[in-house]
Amino acid sequence: MIALEAPTAIDVSHTARVSFGRLVSVELRKMVDTRAGRWLLSITVGLLVVAMAIAIPVAVLNDLRLSFDAWLQILSVPMSLLLPTVAIISITQEWGQRTALTTFALEPGRMRVVLAKLVCVMALAVGTLVVAGALAVLGNVLFEVFSPMEAGWQVEWQVLGWTVFTQLAYFVMAFGFGMAFLNTPAAIVLYYVVSLLLPMMVYGPIYALVSWGPDVIPWIDLGMAVAPFTDPGAIARPDQAVAQVVTTFLAWVVAPFVVGAARIRRVELK
Repeated sequence: MIALEAPTAIDVSHTARVSFGRLVSVELRKMVDTRAGRWLLSITVGLLVVAMAIAIPVAVLNDLRLSFDAWLQILSVPMSLLLPTVAIISITQEWGQRTALTTFALEPGRMRVVLAKLVCVMALAVGTLVVAGALAVLGNVLFEVFSPMEAGWQVEWQVLGWTVFTQLAYFVMAFGFGMAFLNTPAAIVLYYVVSLLLPMMVYGPIYALVSWGPDVIPWIDLGMAVAPFTDPGAIARPDQAVAQVVTTFLAWVVAPFVVGAARIRRVELK
C-alpha cells in the first residue's frame, strides 16, 4: 500500500505586495505597447501635422493672428478625437482579450489595478497637453516666419487651466464608460455619441437656433458647460456656470466611474 503524502501548502502571507508604482508602470506599458495603441498614437500625430498645415496658411491668407492659447485650442481637438479610445481599451482589454484572470491573480486587489490604469490614463491626458504646448511653440515660430504679424506668446492661465480640466474630464469619461460596459465597441460608441455626435448634431443646433437652448444645453453637455470659462467676459452668472459644470461633470464623469467600479468589484473572472 502506497502512503500518500499530505499536499505541501505554500505560505504567501509574508510575500511582499506588488507596489503601486510597479502596477502603474506595467499598466502604462500595456496601454501603449499594443498594435492598437501604436496605431492610435501614430494617427494622432498625423492629425496634429495636418491641423498645423491647415491652420498656418488659413491664418496667413486671412490676416489672422495666432496665439499660444489659440494653438492649444486647435491642437487639443485632434488629440481628443482618438486618444480617449486608448483609455477605453486600457480597461476593457482585460475582458475583451480574456486577461482579467491573469491580471487579478497576480494582483487580487481589483481597485488597485483600476486606480493604476486611471493614473496612466490621466498621465496620457496630461502628456497630450504637453505635446500640444510644444507644438504650439513650433506653430507660433512658423507663423512668424510666414506672416508679417507677430504671434501671441502670452498665456491666459485661466484658459490653460480649463483646457487641462476638460482634457482630463473627457479621458476619465471614456475610462468610466469602459469600466461600466467592459466591452470595447459599446464603450467607444457611447463615448463618441456623448462627446462628439450629440454636441455637433443636436446640442449645437438647439443652442444656436432655439430660444431656450442656451438655458438648457449647458446643464446637459460638459463641453457647453465649460466653454464660457475660456472667455471670462461671456459668463453672465458665475454661480450658475459653476453649477452647470458640476452637474455635467457628475453626470458624465463621476457616475460612469462609480457604476463601473461597482461592476468590476462583482463581475466574474473568466
